[in-house]
Amino acid sequence: MFSKTNIETQLQKTKEKHISEYEILRDVNELLKQNEHQRDLIKRELTQGTKLNENFFDIKALDTSKIFHISDIEKLCVNYRLRFLDTKYFKTPFPEMAISKIRALEKEHNTTLKGLKIVAPASLMKLENVNDPLLFAPISDNYFYLIHKWGNDLHPFRKALVWPFKTFENLILTIFVASILLTAITPLHLLSQGRPNLEYLLFFLFVFKGVAATVLYFGFAKGKNFNNAIWRSKYYNA
Repeated sequence: MFSKTNIETQLQKTKEKHISEYEILRDVNELLKQNEHQRDLIKRELTQGTKLNENFFDIKALDTSKIFHISDIEKLCVNYRLRFLDTKYFKTPFPEMAISKIRALEKEHNTTLKGLKIVAPASLMKLENVNDPLLFAPISDNYFYLIHKWGNDLHPFRKALVWPFKTFENLILTIFVASILLTAITPLHLLSQGRPNLEYLLFFLFVFKGVAATVLYFGFAKGKNFNNAIWRSKYYNA
């Protein structure tokens, strides 16, 4: 009922199976090496950067919800006091997920991404002296493609906290309102018996001048500038 086992035949089968498994492992190893090489090239591009303002994408394969014009990015940076700079200025390591998304995008569009940009607070940048990054790749004509977002979200009150530094007009309005509040809570009627309205007006002008002088002094002393002037600046004291 059962045929006998030819041990030579079984040995040949074992040999063929061994060679097949070896070839599979060899091919897998080669693929892993190739993938690791490509990831190293991506990391080098992120940390060293390339002066390139255009990448070649297959437009039909792009997710339109991730395409942003430079004006949209500028508005975001100005509202939240963020920087939009080359990735070489980012001082913390890029997450592996960001590397994987870049690699996947390169394979999908058969290209090598260059000139990558990042949106992040100045505290996360390696800025020259004179909490939620967004990684972009330039497309063309001031359009950028959002590749990956990581890290923690911004503080819910960040936009309000940095609003006074958005423009010079915002700062003056903030100083004006702060001076009114300081004047309102000062009990001048207990300190003088003269005309209260005139005294409050004079005191307001004194407070306004004092607050404005203090803010401008410390602002200039630290070399700070307004949001709409620094969003693409590579300098820390800007």
